[in-house]
Amino acid sequence: MLIHIDKAILHILDFNSGVTVFSEQELDITSNSVVAFLTKHIEKLYQDQSAKTGTFYPNSKFRQQVSDYLAGGVDFTGFSIYAAELMYAAMAQADALASTDVLICDFTIDSNRMLALLKCNNKIGFIHQVVQENDKIKNDIINHYAILPGLAQKLDEYAFIDANSLAITFVDKKRSVNGVETYILADQVLECSSRVSPKETLALVNAITRTVAENHGASTVEAVAKAKNYIVENTGISEQLDPVALGKEVFSASPAMQAEYIKEVESAGIAETVKIDKDFAVKKGKSHKIKTDTGIEITFPVDYFESSEYIEFVNNPDGTISIQLKNIGSIINK
Repeated sequence: MLIHIDKAILHILDFNSGVTVFSEQELDITSNSVVAFLTKHIEKLYQDQSAKTGTFYPNSKFRQQVSDYLAGGVDFTGFSIYAAELMYAAMAQADALASTDVLICDFTIDSNRMLALLKCNNKIGFIHQVVQENDKIKNDIINHYAILPGLAQKLDEYAFIDANSLAITFVDKKRSVNGVETYILADQVLECSSRVSPKETLALVNAITRTVAENHGASTVEAVAKAKNYIVENTGISEQLDPVALGKEVFSASPAMQAEYIKEVESAGIAETVKIDKDFAVKKGKSHKIKTDTGIEITFPVDYFESSEYIEFVNNPDGTISIQLKNIGSIINK
């Protein structure tokens, strides 16, 4: 993943001190510290499977400003101040105020030009301070209320805008504004639609699969294990997951269960196809964990469910279920 920062600027929205500073100059992108901070955070966020996708509404004022900037009608500093002012106006209405620094970036990633709004919520931390008392040097520890997120931390809220398609990927948090729960970025700044994230999609698909199987008296363990296995195998072929095709495969023996599954997927607002990162899919889908009502927990690879060579679920005449673990060479205490 090759990231090149073309332009970047930082604006300060400090609700603690009441000081708001809109920068009139860009950050020095030849500075190693600036480049390291921006590229590390952008790289982490660009692969974030928690990010939702969205499309600008036709009457979005922010979309018009983006278009004007990309066409050369507005300079980068003016565009960034417009974005920061929008965020300040939206955040100032929130019932609980939180100070933040706003980074606006124009960058390319693997030759794709992108714009980024990075909302760096200020952290409270401790720093050292050197003071002079009675002609003597004293080193002290003080609270600092405007610490930027570290490189190991993930930003809580951000948005990426594709410069060519104007497609949006973002993570936003609900806030209470005048007593009403709202999303600051999506609803008040960008003015865009919102679709569930890949992470939410996988969780919803598994939950719907479990519910449909349960409603029809089928094995929920088998259904969810099949769904996870399908996801892992699919990402080995394509980065696009079709949730409907998944349901048809899992419930291939029952048209009624297929129909119920498809209805639930449509009601949940899941997109027709969802881009899933392969590593993320494998991490989430390679194993399945179950817990019995007797308190026993078992985690096993989902592909084991397709064969009774290693694990087998047996329905007993009295309605209970037995689990047989087979071909075990050794047992390790953990």
